[in-house]
Amino acid sequence: MFGKKKVKPLKIGLVGLGKIAVDQHIPSIRANPALELVAGCSPNARPEGVTAYDSLEEMLAAHPEIEAVAICTPPQIRHKIARQVIAAGKHVFLEKPPAATLGEAEAIADLARAKGVTVLASWHSRYAPAVETTRQWIAGRKIKSIHVVWKENVRQWHPGQKWIFEAGGMGVFDPGINSLSILTRIVPEKVIVKKADLHIPVNCEAPIQVEMDMATESGVAIRADYDFLQTGIQTWSIFVESEKGEKLELSMGGTGLAIDGKEIMKEKEAEYPGLYAHFEKLVRAGQSDADFSPLRIVADAMLLGKRIDAPEYIE
Repeated sequence: MFGKKKVKPLKIGLVGLGKIAVDQHIPSIRANPALELVAGCSPNARPEGVTAYDSLEEMLAAHPEIEAVAICTPPQIRHKIARQVIAAGKHVFLEKPPAATLGEAEAIADLARAKGVTVLASWHSRYAPAVETTRQWIAGRKIKSIHVVWKENVRQWHPGQKWIFEAGGMGVFDPGINSLSILTRIVPEKVIVKKADLHIPVNCEAPIQVEMDMATESGVAIRADYDFLQTGIQTWSIFVESEKGEKLELSMGGTGLAIDGKEIMKEKEAEYPGLYAHFEKLVRAGQSDADFSPLRIVADAMLLGKRIDAPEYIE
């Protein structure tokens, strides 16, 4: 009998070689035998062991064998880069959020569809180990309320990243959108923003704290509290209560799970390996995954939200 034909690894290039690329993308690609990291590009960064170029144009010219490109830049420039990548006939992996605006994200998906290439809006938090168990728990119950509490220290997680408080950088919604990606996965209905208080430092253009009220189409109340100034223990939790009083807590970004006070799961974070495995399968199947529902919620909050002056932010 003949064995299965060995599939050549998907050859990947990286645009943006900053913290998220070094911490997550590079090790996840290298750990997957179905993928091969060919090169990367950045105006400044030069991670050890990565063949790096100053620009996307230089990287693609030097390595025409690259089949897919992961874009790990700040969101404000992803649309322009994605247009270039798609025009070159390469598949696109978009770090979250997929673009600075919903319109840009939708344009990227349209361009990829027209060109016949794969695009992935990579909501990595959906691949946290406790998310699917939470989704199944919710599916079997009538839900009374959901409370999202997502609080972290911007100075710890985004040191020197001024773009995050610029227009299109999203401020506290940059980590907060991770919770929204989980929320839109575990809740079977569309989530609608009802009210949002956006606390924006007087020297910034994006919020540092947000309190937001949402609801599902059937009326389940959802509250979200976001804070970029949390010190000490960081909080990435979603609390769910059923109409019968049962309580679920998804904690530490989806790595922990407790039901009625009993710990059910406590796992290590391993989101990006699953995300890259998903991307490789999409490319092989000629499919895309371009769900922009988390970004829509952020856009709606910005449209509907009340802007409140907050003290000047100094790193």
